[in-house]
Amino acid sequence: MKYVFLQINFLFSVLFLSAQSKEINLYPSNWFTNMKWHKVQILVHSKQENFNQSNVRISYPGVQLLKINKLENPHYYALDVSVSLVAKAGTVDITFGSSKTEQIAKWPLLNRRAGNGVSFAQGVTAKDLMYLLMPDRFSNGDKSNDRVEGMLDQSLNRDTVFERHGGDLQGVINHLDYLKDLGVTALWMTPIWENNMKDRTEHGYAATNQYKVDPRLGTNKLYQQLSDELHKRGMKLVQDVVYNHVGIEHFFFKDKPMADWFHNWDQFTQTTYKDQTLFDPYASLQDKKQMSDGWFVRQMPDLNHKNPFVEKFLIQNAIWTAETFGVDGWRVDTYAYNDLEFMNHCNKALYIEYPKMSIFGETWVHGVVNQSYFCENNMTIPFKSNLQNTTDFQTLFYGIQPAVNEKFGWTEGVNKLYTTAAQDILYKNPMGEVIFLDNHDIARFYSVVGEDTAKYKVALSWLLTFRGIPQMYYGMEHLMTGFTNPDGNVRRDFMGGWEGDVKNKFSSEGRTAKENAIFNHIKTLANFRKNSSAITEGKMMQYLPVEGLYVYFRYDAKQTVACIMNTSEQIRKLNLKDNYIERTKGFSSARDVLTNQNLSFNLELRPMSMLVLELK
Repeated sequence: MKYVFLQINFLFSVLFLSAQSKEINLYPSNWFTNMKWHKVQILVHSKQENFNQSNVRISYPGVQLLKINKLENPHYYALDVSVSLVAKAGTVDITFGSSKTEQIAKWPLLNRRAGNGVSFAQGVTAKDLMYLLMPDRFSNGDKSNDRVEGMLDQSLNRDTVFERHGGDLQGVINHLDYLKDLGVTALWMTPIWENNMKDRTEHGYAATNQYKVDPRLGTNKLYQQLSDELHKRGMKLVQDVVYNHVGIEHFFFKDKPMADWFHNWDQFTQTTYKDQTLFDPYASLQDKKQMSDGWFVRQMPDLNHKNPFVEKFLIQNAIWTAETFGVDGWRVDTYAYNDLEFMNHCNKALYIEYPKMSIFGETWVHGVVNQSYFCENNMTIPFKSNLQNTTDFQTLFYGIQPAVNEKFGWTEGVNKLYTTAAQDILYKNPMGEVIFLDNHDIARFYSVVGEDTAKYKVALSWLLTFRGIPQMYYGMEHLMTGFTNPDGNVRRDFMGGWEGDVKNKFSSEGRTAKENAIFNHIKTLANFRKNSSAITEGKMMQYLPVEGLYVYFRYDAKQTVACIMNTSEQIRKLNLKDNYIERTKGFSSARDVLTNQNLSFNLELRPMSMLVLELK
């Protein structure tokens, strides 16, 4: 593995040095032997005058130049290349020009990872607990890259949420053992690619080069090291990808390969953000177009996925990333705003190359019908998505939030959680839905519940026992707060991640007693669920809520777990044999997972509390 790692790093260095000296850049920057995607389209960019009028030739065993596409902009070629199964690893020379003006760009052909896409790219499933963090705000492990000369954003100010703070990949690597101890099994970071924009570059969603890690976060080599360190610990890497748009400083927006590379409007036109127009049988074509083709914001140009060259660029970048860094799972940003046929093509290419790969899309929509439309579902409708699952905003906004914040009623309070879960009939695989309490775009859940730790504990117990893949957001384990006006308030620093921080929340000594109680609550449940077949692989059965009391079971042939939520303001008593005999037959007692106490089936629940019981 070390040899392959050094080989990749060396070839990356050769490529970029060659590209700089010859003013020729190749995308993808390299490819691999023995890939199913063996017909590769290389986007070639050089600002030399009339560059694409020169001759092109490739002479390498097993590699054939199939077609030379001269794009509208004379600074670009798109070269269709076939890499046969007999091709061996090495450096492919791509020659441009005649003998007098000859230029050679070097395109490394690397050995594919061992296992051919099966032994890695394991996917993220209900067996995992995913942890989302923003590298710039998590930990500063390398102060030398806090500012990088020549980049447009030279800010470095931890006193404002609008500028960079200096966190990086090394800081993440430094704290992987902390995450593993907490019970985390998969790491999802906001995008780590170069965002050479003038401001607000901390979030990573405005890429200017999808083949280069942002130097303020680290290097391609360091990202590979992070992947290796995760896998050594039995943990997984989830890649955050943006297909919908790029940053306005991206090289192919400033020097467009073709006029229709982006969605063009007579004047700036923003998306309507109205996802329902895409499936509404009465929607106008105008509304559908603006939803999909309108720009997300003014600084993020909207890519035209119907352009076949754009489509291949993005699909190949996805495959390249997965193969280069050993990615296990894929989170797709702003899923509903992409061209959905394109998304099916891209997802399929990844599924073919990596059969165990899991992909979930961000679908910040309102309604289970809306959300299920964008993933594999049981509806008979004209468009059928092949996306496996989505980020489950419905169980958050119309489930656990009202469950703990609203008084119980016929349709209010915890009845909303029950009703939302009942609509799982629409999903092909509801157990793959990604459930969460908060993320980088919405208010911190501890603030949403008014900093009420009783409500917070109920929500955390739900998160770690309900159907789906649970996702934490960094700092929730030590009660980070914040509302989204502005969004930076929910993206504050993880205290202890910077030299000189007064408090170190990575250690129990740096946390308050209340914070440690929450940390241990999560840790206990997270590590229990790792070995709980009922929660990670089993089925779910829920019972109608009664007077604020909501009961659901997770179960399989080996284990049964009872989850009992009291959202009322009164003590609630129940006997598990009275109304739940369908799931409790054959059992006589229970172990409280959080306290490790043995309990009878005659239970008394405090107001706003939740029991997680392993039946005996």
